Amino acid sequence: MYNVKARAAFSPTANFKKTDITRRALDKKDILIEIKYAGICHSDIHTVRGEWGEVQYPLVPGHEIAGIVKETGEEVTKYTIGDRVGVGCMVDSCGQCEHCQQGEEQYCEGPHGHTGTYADIDKYGEYTQGGYSTHIVVSEDFVVRIPDNIPLEKAAPLLCAGITTFSPLNHWQAAGKNIAVVGLGGLGHMAVKIGHAMGAKVTVLSQTLSKKEDGLLFGADGYYATSDPKTFETLSNSFDLIINTVSAILDYDSYLSLLKLDGTLVNVGAPAEAAPLHISSLIGGRRSFAGSAIGGIKETQEMLDFCGEHNITPEIELISADKIEEAYERVLHSDVRYRFVIDTKTI
Repeated sequence: MYNVKARAAFSPTANFKKTDITRRALDKKDILIEIKYAGICHSDIHTVRGEWGEVQYPLVPGHEIAGIVKETGEEVTKYTIGDRVGVGCMVDSCGQCEHCQQGEEQYCEGPHGHTGTYADIDKYGEYTQGGYSTHIVVSEDFVVRIPDNIPLEKAAPLLCAGITTFSPLNHWQAAGKNIAVVGLGGLGHMAVKIGHAMGAKVTVLSQTLSKKEDGLLFGADGYYATSDPKTFETLSNSFDLIINTVSAILDYDSYLSLLKLDGTLVNVGAPAEAAPLHISSLIGGRRSFAGSAIGGIKETQEMLDFCGEHNITPEIELISADKIEEAYERVLHSDVRYRFVIDTKTI
């Protein structure tokens, strides 16, 4: 076993504290990763504060992990010491169900679904702890390789924000289509960059025009304020695909009206409340109201390779571990452009 440094929450409301956690001894297919950087996702905040159900404390969040391979198990074949690697939102799955066999481990139908990087129970019966730490042990099958031209600190958010937006853009074949991105935050700005690189015509739908300059710089072709009712009149029946990155309830009927015939509104943000909409908003234009999680391991590697090929990286603000609480508050107030990343040498 390895004794490593971490920052943990000890209750839903307490500040993060320095602590020691243990990582398991290497199994045959495991690798030990020295974490260099860990991104802060809004999901971390929801989980730490118990907003998605009860969790066990102390809790070490973090599922946007970038680092270096330090040790390998005796049967590891995919990675060697010194490789630049990443770990995302899951660290295991049943491996046997139809979805796992198809490389869609995020939709694992095993008895417990996939194993989350933190706040979950792994096959060893241990409570998983995430990336706000100095090291992690993960099976090589749930590790991805980071292209050499992507700095590790900018690679970290790709492991959640990147794949969460790449996956629906890839699945619904955004290339050559007219698409919209709702919200220009950590997820939204990646959807714009990736959609643009795929060859889509991208429009940003944001509450205000305060980030318009950024949106256009990231590759958006248009930018509209949803607080202006004229926006929904102007853009009626315009889009083949809408990626909604906002984790709050919206007037979904209004957004569905922006879709063309057979268009799809895909939600990657996850508000806790039930979503109100009228079925007639779907029937009228044979429209679809859909959701999408992260991607599988194969698709996550494809996303990283795509970002490396097109020189796509997130916009980040690098912080020390002492600033986690401040970063959480700023995320909640939309005061980040566009992703906080923890430098783990400060843990």
